[in-house]
Amino acid sequence: MILSTHCYIERDDQILMMHRIKKKNDIHMNRWVGLGGKMNPGETPEQCIIREIYEESNLKANSVKLRGFITFPDFMGDNDWYMFLFSCDDFSGDVIENEEGKLKWIPKSDINQLDMLEGDKIFMEWMNKYNFFTARFTYKDDELIDYSLDTII
Repeated sequence: MILSTHCYIERDDQILMMHRIKKKNDIHMNRWVGLGGKMNPGETPEQCIIREIYEESNLKANSVKLRGFITFPDFMGDNDWYMFLFSCDDFSGDVIENEEGKLKWIPKSDINQLDMLEGDKIFMEWMNKYNFFTARFTYKDDELIDYSLDTII
């Protein structure tokens, strides 16, 4: 089981997205994603996402909001991934380049035109509808084969 975090940082009517084009053997190569990564031993999900936001963008998240918990069975191999999904609109600092991809503020109206995993588009839509949700997304070879929305708050 792999524990991970993911966050969409918002300002005005834009979301900070990363175009993953720099890291070799990247499971998200050439796709657009939010910020985040794997949790370190002893970290809370909030500590992890605040660290990941800073490492990947140089932004200091002053507060984050837990929006969802998503299970990805057998994602990219034999491991189940468990992802804590956050949003953030309270941050400071200036975005810098990183080693994983190029960061860009994307208008919310343009997000669905980006090359993203199909499930990402679905749960981003749910973030606009619900305060919190739990879900399950099943992929096989990068193709979404099943998903369910299990809890809505």
